[in-house]
Amino acid sequence: MKNNYIWALISAFLLWLGWPPVPYSALLLLIAFVPLLMAIERVILDDTTKKGQKIFLLAGFTALIWNTTSIYWVYNAISAVMPAYIAIFISLIPFGLAALMIAIVFKLYYQLRKRYSVSGSLVGLVCLWIGYEYLHQSWDLAFPWMTLGNGFSNTHQLIQWYAYTGVYGGTAWIWLCNIALFLVLRKRIYEKTSTLNFKHTLNFKQFIRFALAVLIPSIISLVQYFSYEEHENPSNVVVVQPNIDPYGKFGNIPVATQVENLIRLSRDKAQTNTEFFIWPESAIPERPPGVNEEEIRNNDSYLRIRDFLYNYKNGNVLSGIESMQLYDSLQTPSARQFSNVSKYYDVFNAAVLIDNSSKVQFYHKSKLVPGVEQTPFSYLSFLKPLFAAFGGSTGSYGSQEKPSVFYSQSGIGAAPVICYESIWGNYVAEYVRQGAQFIAVITNDGWWGNTSGKSQHLAYAKLRAIENRRWVARAANTGISAFINQRGDIVSQSEWWVPTALKADINLNEEITFYTATGDYFAYAACFGCAIYLVLLLGTFFKRFGRGVVSR
Repeated sequence: MKNNYIWALISAFLLWLGWPPVPYSALLLLIAFVPLLMAIERVILDDTTKKGQKIFLLAGFTALIWNTTSIYWVYNAISAVMPAYIAIFISLIPFGLAALMIAIVFKLYYQLRKRYSVSGSLVGLVCLWIGYEYLHQSWDLAFPWMTLGNGFSNTHQLIQWYAYTGVYGGTAWIWLCNIALFLVLRKRIYEKTSTLNFKHTLNFKQFIRFALAVLIPSIISLVQYFSYEEHENPSNVVVVQPNIDPYGKFGNIPVATQVENLIRLSRDKAQTNTEFFIWPESAIPERPPGVNEEEIRNNDSYLRIRDFLYNYKNGNVLSGIESMQLYDSLQTPSARQFSNVSKYYDVFNAAVLIDNSSKVQFYHKSKLVPGVEQTPFSYLSFLKPLFAAFGGSTGSYGSQEKPSVFYSQSGIGAAPVICYESIWGNYVAEYVRQGAQFIAVITNDGWWGNTSGKSQHLAYAKLRAIENRRWVARAANTGISAFINQRGDIVSQSEWWVPTALKADINLNEEITFYTATGDYFAYAACFGCAIYLVLLLGTFFKRFGRGVVSR
């Protein structure tokens, strides 16, 4: 049994090593699950008891190590505002939850193996895995950061076909290659003994299948990468990185000072034809509960921005802002009541577009971080004070159901993607379906410190560029800010923790990719397959249960 955990640990190590931001290591993901599959096969073939439990623990062990080593930086944000022992406990929630769900996937795979062929069960495993990933982007505890297809974000030259499949196509590719190699090695793994058996020769045909599974998608992608040409439709854009300590943003530094700093950095890179100045998440940090959206035209920051834009005829400031809306009655689940008046209000982590007209456009962040920005599930409301200590509010932020596009006076459509939202492929694609010609990611990654979290977040933005064939202009409070072209290349980027601004002539695009038009169809198909397998398993269970009742 100890040897099995060594194999499981090898899988965890390969998954971690192949994960961003380690450069050019993503190919390891194509073989990373093989040791775990070998260990599980050993359990299945051994003459032992409690096989399902052993497989559950092996898979959970691999997933826990992989997730913890890859997103350890979650602890940094929590430990800054909580005692270490509480921070460790809360940090384990995303790690442990992912490990639990993956362990369940593999236990269900074992149930399939008991009833169906190896090949049919492996297809079921892929469907179950993608079903788990889709669930983990859809429910109240959504955290799709570790979706397998994200692993190729630093090797984007090999996944240009994400413009057709999205990240779930990448997940399927990783599993296809792992399964192909596993089938090559399976005949020489075990003969129902506790030791490896190397007597069998390699199955040459199966090895060829593995090689083709790796090479064909890679070659197709490389051809797409080197042959892709952008249609020239330039627009001058400036992204600003003010480098404000996120923990002092709402207290130590006056709002006027922060806005002046943003304007100064913008002016340093501005041209007379600059059309967008993009400022990061919460760049306009109005004191709680935020600027009243109905009264923003009287706001000092708004007036100062309008003065700045006077010299740029087609200029627009797209910025993060803390905003609020007032209600006479309780209109939304996230609204709360003032303590001294009979009015209600919603607070938003929002984006705003300000131009040279009197028009002001707002977007309210929709994909809210569980715990930090919303209380997951209504029955966890008793944890609100604890979540508030993490930097959220005692009530959830308000949000809007669907994305909305900002349009400049000249008609350019920009997608205002706020931080965490950039890891949802289909959500970002919805902006493009509505007419966005480029993607503006505004974020504040300073909560995590100088860890791999900021680099992973930057790398994932490359996937959105490829899926939609849109430039990404990324403004991050403390870095890393960047421009990413339609092939996913980082054209320019800032350093971490340096106040600066970048400018680029980006190419606007109006064409719609297959993925943009269809969304996560790959995941939908896998979830359909997952549902079929689960129904088959339930059918088998009820048949056995029924026979047991009759026999008694």
